[in-house]
Amino acid sequence: MSDMPSDSASMPPGQGPGTHRIAHISLDEETILWRNADVEQERRVAIYDLIEENTFKPVRSAERGAKGPYRLKLAVRDGRLAMDIADKDENALESLLIGLARFRRPIREYFAICDSYYQAIRKATPAEIETIDMARRGLHNNAAELLVERLEGKVETDFATARRLFTLICVLHIKG
Repeated sequence: MSDMPSDSASMPPGQGPGTHRIAHISLDEETILWRNADVEQERRVAIYDLIEENTFKPVRSAERGAKGPYRLKLAVRDGRLAMDIADKDENALESLLIGLARFRRPIREYFAICDSYYQAIRKATPAEIETIDMARRGLHNNAAELLVERLEGKVETDFATARRLFTLICVLHIKG
C-alpha cells in the first residue's frame, strides 16, 4: 500500500498545534457496510488530502477557547451525519448532528456518476472520460457548497475541506 493513511489518519509531521484544522479523522466502521477498490481509493485520497490541508473551526468549541488541532469522527446515526469533535488529547469537545435529507439526492447522483466514471476509465475514449469527469466534479462541487451551507454557524471551513468531507460522507452511505 502507498503512503496513504488508513481510516484513522493523523496530522503529518511539521504541522503545528493550536491551529483550527483537523489533525486526525476516522470513519465509523460500523456505518460502512461495503466498499470496492475504487471507493477505497477515493476514501484514502480524501483522508490524505484532508489531513494535508484543511480549515476546520468548530464555532462553539472555539468560543470556549479550543484552538485545535481537532480529531474528527464521522458516522451516520438515525439518518443524520454525526461529527464527533475532540481535541488532540481525545477530550470530547462537541458533537454535531447534521440532517442528511438534503444530501440524499446529491449522494445518489454522485454514486451514479462515479460508477459511470469508473466504467469509462476502463473502456471509454479520453473525451468521454473527460465529459463524465466534468459532470462528476460539478456534482461534487454542488454538494460541497451545500455542506458549507449546512455547517454555517457550526463549523467554519473552506470549500476544499467541505469537498473532501463530502467524499467521506458518501463513503459512509455505501450499502453494498
